[in-house]
Amino acid sequence: MTFGATILDADGLRLSADEKAFFRDADPFGFILFARNIADAGQVRALCNDFREAVGRNCPITIDQEGGRVQRLRSPLGREWLPPLEHVQRAGADAERAMYLRYRLIADELHGLGIDSNCAPIADVACADTHEFLKNRCYGEDAPAVAAIGRAVAQGHLDGGVLPVLKHIPGHGRATADSHLDLPHVASTPDLLEQTDFAAFRALNDLPLGMTAHLVYDAYDSRPATTSPVVMQLIREQIGFDGLVMTDDISMKALKGSLTDITRDSLAAGCDVVLLCNAPLEDRIAVAEAAGSMSEAAQTRADRALAARKPPADLDIQAAEDELAALMGGQVYG
Repeated sequence: MTFGATILDADGLRLSADEKAFFRDADPFGFILFARNIADAGQVRALCNDFREAVGRNCPITIDQEGGRVQRLRSPLGREWLPPLEHVQRAGADAERAMYLRYRLIADELHGLGIDSNCAPIADVACADTHEFLKNRCYGEDAPAVAAIGRAVAQGHLDGGVLPVLKHIPGHGRATADSHLDLPHVASTPDLLEQTDFAAFRALNDLPLGMTAHLVYDAYDSRPATTSPVVMQLIREQIGFDGLVMTDDISMKALKGSLTDITRDSLAAGCDVVLLCNAPLEDRIAVAEAAGSMSEAAQTRADRALAARKPPADLDIQAAEDELAALMGGQVYG
């Protein structure tokens, strides 16, 4: 079986008849949820079942549940977390363990709803000029520490039966613009990038899934990383990441051109799968047609990623919450 080279979303709380028919034909690799798709636990489980019934398999369903500003599940479905950077700072020397417990609890919330992937960890290394859209979502300004915390975050997901998505490869921390609205440029030298930004991702290059960064690295190419064969080769060879690479949302304003052209350019550059969010059905259909089926290499990576999806290990929720509270001096939630 070869999957469609897309990850798509739904308009509302359940799939329409048109969406069901489209997804059955397009067979996207997986799906992503947003706040508009979430009402209560029973509804979320039913929507996840809709997705899987439409494609006829146990496809991955992902979400953005970083905690802090970026979390689609809110109380009572999900705990209200501090921003990741604040969580790390409060935990201090215990940041790795505290972040493991945080994301082990998040994984438990997600898995219980039928969601088996999460767009975390973030291995972007923050700096003084990091744009505010990203800054407090990062784990720090030291690449080895960021990588160590990223490893703990990833393991928390995996132990909870949830696939982590490493982002934003090969590093978004030096962006001074919000890629949702504009195309950031990074003018740093290759030596500096290799020692800092890229180093954090190299330390995590064995993770099953990754997401690209929509920004230009001036030292390498004039094209955004997502559509740059040069940067994609760097990700595969220099960083050594051989997991499934999905684009960040191709509807973000950082990328110019038609959605179908961006789709073709992303796949031609070396991305495995295209993520399209918040688009009308006709745009989703056009992107799925432009993307077609996964390449042989992409399908191999997809199969390997899905094989990393294991049943969750046992979790004593109260003990995990108590330990986390002790590590955080009592203030765990936002």
